[in-house]
Amino acid sequence: MSDQRWLPGTLLGRLDTAARSRLLSIGVRRWVDASQVVLHEGATESHIVLLDDALAKVTAAMTNGRQALLAIRVPGDIIGEISALNGTPRTATVTACRPSMIRIIHRSEFRAFLRSNPEAAMEVAGIVADRLRWANRRRVDFASYNVKVRLARVLWEIATAYGRRDPSGVVIDIRLTQAELATLCGAAEISLQKALRALRSAGILDTGYRAIVVRNIEELRLAATDGGQEPIT
Repeated sequence: MSDQRWLPGTLLGRLDTAARSRLLSIGVRRWVDASQVVLHEGATESHIVLLDDALAKVTAAMTNGRQALLAIRVPGDIIGEISALNGTPRTATVTACRPSMIRIIHRSEFRAFLRSNPEAAMEVAGIVADRLRWANRRRVDFASYNVKVRLARVLWEIATAYGRRDPSGVVIDIRLTQAELATLCGAAEISLQKALRALRSAGILDTGYRAIVVRNIEELRLAATDGGQEPIT
């Protein structure tokens, strides 16, 4: 059963109490500043990073020199697991979005943990599969949907995975710039701004400096399917 501190989509949120405690007992805790790079794209390293009290963004270099935002990671998530387990270079850069506490776990320690906790190994495999599915769906979305639908799909997935409920709706209190959200949706920033205005005008969400509030999660889901019945899983 997940601890209230850890969101359900994260590794720590998926583990039972015993396995979670064992994972939190290994590695070395380290404090990082806001905007500090935690993992460098292209680096060959032998550790994973467990986000303890942390918020991070995953980016990759594009051919035009800009950085594309690929994903966000929150407390309880692991990052760098594929490169650490198979010895390949990092495929993305991970940067702390705020002052954060992370845990550095060497590959040998992580492998030993997975061998002694087979259910945890299954959860890690599930997370890798979920992330691959997310990446594949983004490619399909870019080719199949307009910017408003792509934005709704991204926000719906973030809200359901990481949002917290309060009387105003579902709060996504992960600070994302419009430029970063645009790259996550595969859109030009001006198109992203137009799509945000449309969702605000429909009463589906509100935007602020520090958070996005989804006022009507069901309407957001419908917008994400372009009014149809296509499931988002």
